[in-house]
Amino acid sequence: MKLIQQQLTINEQTSGLRLDQALCAFLPEYSRSKIQDWIKQGFIQLNETIPKPKVKVYVGDVLQLDIPPTTKTYDKPEQVEFDIVFQDEHLFVVNKPAGLVVHPAAGHASGTLLNGLLYIDPALEQLPRAGIVHRLDKDTTGVMVVARTLEAHTSLVDALQLRDIKREYIAITQGVVTAGRTVDEPIGRHPVDRKRMAVQENGKDAVTHFTVREKYRSHSLIDVRLETGRTHQIRVHLAHLRYPLLGDPVYGGRLAIPKGVSAELEQLIRNFKRQALHAFRLSFAHPISAEPLSFEAGLPEDMTQLIDALRQDAK
Repeated sequence: MKLIQQQLTINEQTSGLRLDQALCAFLPEYSRSKIQDWIKQGFIQLNETIPKPKVKVYVGDVLQLDIPPTTKTYDKPEQVEFDIVFQDEHLFVVNKPAGLVVHPAAGHASGTLLNGLLYIDPALEQLPRAGIVHRLDKDTTGVMVVARTLEAHTSLVDALQLRDIKREYIAITQGVVTAGRTVDEPIGRHPVDRKRMAVQENGKDAVTHFTVREKYRSHSLIDVRLETGRTHQIRVHLAHLRYPLLGDPVYGGRLAIPKGVSAELEQLIRNFKRQALHAFRLSFAHPISAEPLSFEAGLPEDMTQLIDALRQDAK
């Protein structure tokens, strides 16, 4: 089985680029360093010759890709707890719980969603990131789609880039949000703390839409829709508006406890140690059949308890 075996023809959009840059445009799910490795190993031909990574390509040039399965090994498949909302031969839709890291990284080499997916379907090892096309932060809950075939993966990545996948969230903010709005502010790495993101003039475009669902004395329940998918986008945009997510350990700022609250509510607020953010609905066209699909995941228990207590306090 080949990881990728296909022929590409350089178009006007990629004409004049270096070979590795053009391939990045065709294969956005792979890093440039990975693509350069493939070129150096002779897995890619340009007009039936073995090219160098920095050679330029032009309209009509033909690329032949004959790339074997990835030799990168992830940690072994592991049994990991998460719910599968839907599955067919082309994709999984999963409901990610709080505390589950999506992809192995420094400090989280095992026990991730990826490890659990490989346990369920070992063939996913042949796909980039085991079929994962988008992520949720470790402590964000809710629905995610995972590709099971390369064709489905390519289609879903394209749909994300074209903003054809609708991602809707429910969040609890600190502060009473006066009205819904659209936040159109670029996001990039924080200039001092490289582990944080921030609104930056030279960042990548980021658009977040939100509406107010309920208002409490010192908090709000809001519906959020992502137009783009930058790292920590919802958390950064709401913190920028000075309505940080309740419980957010990175962007949450000072904890807000309404005066005169019950002991139960105060304890729930103080003990809520993650961002109050849940991906409740995911809508997209099936990557193969184009059938419109929509999936929902109910609110997790910790958010439900908190919302109930905020409602009682508001009364």
